[in-house]
Amino acid sequence: MNARLMSLIGIWFLVACTSPLSKPLTVLQAPAGVSPAVAAELERGNALFSAQKWAEAEQVYRQTIAAEPTLAEAHYNLATALYRAGNKVEAKKHYMEAANLAPGNKVIWDAPPLRASSVNDDLNKRSYLDAKPQ
Repeated sequence: MNARLMSLIGIWFLVACTSPLSKPLTVLQAPAGVSPAVAAELERGNALFSAQKWAEAEQVYRQTIAAEPTLAEAHYNLATALYRAGNKVEAKKHYMEAANLAPGNKVIWDAPPLRASSVNDDLNKRSYLDAKPQ
């Protein structure tokens, strides 16, 4: 009985230590004050994202950004769709743009490239938006 209990505790410890600490990537809703057409477009992209149609969601988020370039939530959602599709370089640019547009938004600032553990402090880069060093 003692060995069985120790085995269960050991398994629990391994599972607890190996579980990811990062939050799952989600998309944001349109904030209050956004035109109904832009909010509807963002929601259409969110529905595609929920259906795991990353490329289609990407296109809708790009259309939303074309209509409202300063909408941080649209940049964040585009970045999240790009990140899910594996395009992390372009995703990082849109995460940064979203962060610049919404400096106090904790959800945006908790995005993968903005977390303290994943920020690349390469001093040879002109900025974090640059994919390649100087």
